[in-house]
Amino acid sequence: MSDHQIASGTKAGTVGGTLLSVAINLDSSDILRTIILATVGAIVSFSISVLLKWMVKAFKRKRDPS
Repeated sequence: MSDHQIASGTKAGTVGGTLLSVAINLDSSDILRTIILATVGAIVSFSISVLLKWMVKAFKRKRDPS
């Protein structure tokens, strides 16, 4: 069995090249759209979590005979 190892310079070059190619193709509208979608996603996620927590508490209160 051969053990393939990639030199750290090759890893750095690959990561750097990938990041540069992505950065060149990004437009400011894409960045703004990403920020807006991330914000909306976080708000929806938080809201659903709070709603589910409230529903679980209400369900437990309703089933608790005391």
